[in-house]
This record gives sequence, C-alpha cells and structure tokens, in this order.
Amino acid sequence: MTRREATRVIGGTAAGIILPIGVRAANEPSTMMTRAIPVSGEKLPVIGLGSWQTLDVDLRPDSGKQLGDVLTQFVKLSGRVIDTSPMYGKSEEVIGALATERGLQERLFLATKVWTRGKRAGIESMERSMSRLQTKRIDLMQVHNLVDVKTHLETMREWKTQGRIRYLGITHYNSSAFAEVEKVMRAEELDFLQINYSLMEREAEERILPLAQDRHMAVLINRPFGGGDVFARVRAKPLPEWATEFDCRSWAQFFLKWIVAQAAVTCAIPATNNLRHLEDNMQAGVGRLPDENVRRKMVEFVRNL
Repeated sequence: MTRREATRVIGGTAAGIILPIGVRAANEPSTMMTRAIPVSGEKLPVIGLGSWQTLDVDLRPDSGKQLGDVLTQFVKLSGRVIDTSPMYGKSEEVIGALATERGLQERLFLATKVWTRGKRAGIESMERSMSRLQTKRIDLMQVHNLVDVKTHLETMREWKTQGRIRYLGITHYNSSAFAEVEKVMRAEELDFLQINYSLMEREAEERILPLAQDRHMAVLINRPFGGGDVFARVRAKPLPEWATEFDCRSWAQFFLKWIVAQAAVTCAIPATNNLRHLEDNMQAGVGRLPDENVRRKMVEFVRNL
C-alpha cells in the first residue's frame, strides 16, 4: 500500500519510513516556519492541509473522532491553511462541522473553490460553500482549474470588496495547463496561485513560480508527493545520511522540505486523514531547509534510486 492509498481510509497504516515524531536536537528550532502573503504581509505556516479524497467521508462517531483529532492536532502544530473544493465530495461539510464542533473556525485559514460555469451558478456554488463550511467569510476563494475564470474572478472581486472573501486566486493540478495558467497570471490581478509542484513534477519552476514572484502572488502547492507515486520508489529505502543536515527524518519531510525551500512557495498542502502522517508532514515546516545545491542533490538522489 502506498502512502496515497493509506490516506484514503481512516486509520490507514503508515507507508515509507517515518521516524519518531518529536525527537530533535537540543539546538534545533521547534517553531513552524511562515511565509508572507505578498499582497498583505499576513504570514501563513508553510505546511497546510489538503482534503481531496481524505475528508470526503460520512461523519460517523468513529470517523468524526478520527478526523476531529487530525484537525485539532493540525492546529496544535501551528497549521492554519486548509484547502477544499465543492468537487471534493463531502469535504467542505466535514471541515465545517468539525471546525465548529472543535472550536477551531477562528484559527483556520479556509480556502475553497468555485467549479462551475456562469455567474449565477458561480454565486450559488460559493454560497453553498459558505454554508457547508459554516462561515460567513472565506479566507481564500479560488477558480478551480480555470473553469469560466473571468466570470468568477469578477464576482470574487465584488465579494472581496464586500468583505465576504479576503483573497482570491486560481488553481490547476496539471502541468499541461501551465500555458493557460500563465496567460491568466499575466492578465489578472491575483492574490494566490495554487499549482502542482513536487520533486517528481518540477515543471512549475521553469516559468510559473518565477512569474508568481514577479506578480506578487502567494503560492499554494498541491500534489506535493506527485500523486503519491514517489513513495513506491523509496519504500523500504533508508534516507541518505546527509538528510540530517536539514533536519529531515522521513521521506515525507524530504519531499516537503524540498518544496518549501523554493522561495516562491508560500504553503504546501499535503492531504491526509491519518494522524501519524499529519504529524510527520507538519515537521517538514520545522528546522533547517536545504539550499539550492542540496535541492539539486536531492533530485539526483531520488532519480537514481
């Protein structure tokens, strides 16, 4: 079972090699790193939480406790950004219910999306998202995969003026769409961009990430494990000894630290419903990061496995 497969079920077993959480050197920092949103200066932790597949569940007593514990621990470990979408099944409802039940609403940075065509349909979709998330204000509303992007951005700007959303942006999950993403980035004033970027999917660093910096856009990273396939490559293989140079104790941290070491990245959002995976992921935002020479070394190391 890959790590991706494990996150599809509540309480899935850990995959790859995960070393004990919380064991650190006496002189090692223990605070989650943050990055500023360029348009406002507001700081966000560099590790967030995605919800595709993992939070699309029925809230029964067992699953509700499991996911509630995950969300509570996420906040306890300084997490804020949680990303969802109407196309993620029940994820918005699950997040809204658990965040309200656990008293976490004010501590989360809620990001969701609109994924439909037409102004009226877009408004209705965003209204439903607010209802499901049990909030009167969304921190970040995004146009999912650029669907009817100009129409929805117009509505988002109206809502931002009204205070119903705080930031707006666009998303995509596939590098084949980067040419169109770039066009929108150049044509529109955006607060956020969400795209796929990982050690196995590096295309964004060629043009998209530099452009995001030039255009002063915050960047959320989806598919940080390249869809989870990368764990099949490293399964049962030890981390290189030099991983300790950037306070790395697991393969998940290896891949996440590679991402957040990129200066254009604001926050990576790995999806999980597994408490152990969550704790492991969050440690990627603590301690030292690899420099550019080490990042290149990391790419070569995984390529040669």
